[in-house]
Amino acid sequence: MSAPELTALKTMPISFPGLFGDWEFNPDPIAIHVGHGVYWYGIILALGFLAGLLLCMRQAKRYGLTEDHVLDFVLWAVPCCILGSRIYYVLFYLDLYRDDSGALDWSRAVAIWDGGIAIYGTVIAGALVAFLFTRFKKIPFGAMADLAVMGLLLGQIIGRWANFINREAFGGLTDLPWRMRVWTSAYQYVEVHPTFFYESLWNLIGLLLILFVVSKGRRFDGENTWFYFLWYGLGRAWIEGLRTDSLYLFDWTLFGQPIRVSQALSAVMVLVSILALFYEIKMKRHVPADLLVNRRAAEAAAQAEEPSQEAEGGGDGGPA
Repeated sequence: MSAPELTALKTMPISFPGLFGDWEFNPDPIAIHVGHGVYWYGIILALGFLAGLLLCMRQAKRYGLTEDHVLDFVLWAVPCCILGSRIYYVLFYLDLYRDDSGALDWSRAVAIWDGGIAIYGTVIAGALVAFLFTRFKKIPFGAMADLAVMGLLLGQIIGRWANFINREAFGGLTDLPWRMRVWTSAYQYVEVHPTFFYESLWNLIGLLLILFVVSKGRRFDGENTWFYFLWYGLGRAWIEGLRTDSLYLFDWTLFGQPIRVSQALSAVMVLVSILALFYEIKMKRHVPADLLVNRRAAEAAAQAEEPSQEAEGGGDGGPA
């Protein structure tokens, strides 16, 4: 059986007794109390999105793309990713959105403002939009994806702290020095793995590796992307196993245990990424000239040579 889900009160303080002793932090999930409230969750996700967008715009030239490519893609990707993340969540928590008769309660299913999104839904929707966008713009999917995954990672790094404010996405009980204390009632607390922080840190390391290692020696458009799926899949498979609020693959089991959706998807993602990287690096053997950024540079150099050649030709045919 799976571990019972732990639910923390959003009005009680958070602390890290193994690191900071009696110091406590008690953030209000609502940043601005106007109407239904402006939540820190939304603000932090928006900051993560903006940071990712700015990073992609600054890095675009390194991938043979422009800022306009990034902005045009974002206009399509953002609403589709929000929709994808909600559909993914509702699909695997379907029983929560049924009425007394067992029929789907559409009013609750679409109420995203009440919470309930999943990052893998965002990734899947984003990949589909990127594929269609690059086909329409006639640019390599791999180049666009290599740029997009950096913005996605930065957004995930920042966005996970929204879970901290909400006292959610934490793991099971632990006595490790960095354990996080949250309250399940006014009189009872639990000390748990701060898995939101694990994932944020894991993604930060992955982003730094892409920026300063993988992208420096990129051999083909799409290499950053496959590395992202490999890195994120490895981390998520481990971290998901610590959490108590996992989405489960319906009522399916493996070796008598319910199957966590994110772990299963992560395992598939890691395997596919390893096979893809092996094929692209060892069997296909790309050359640097194949990269979109190098093709763009070669085209620009060729265009720059044409005026000088025309000038030379005009001088030969002029009056004596």
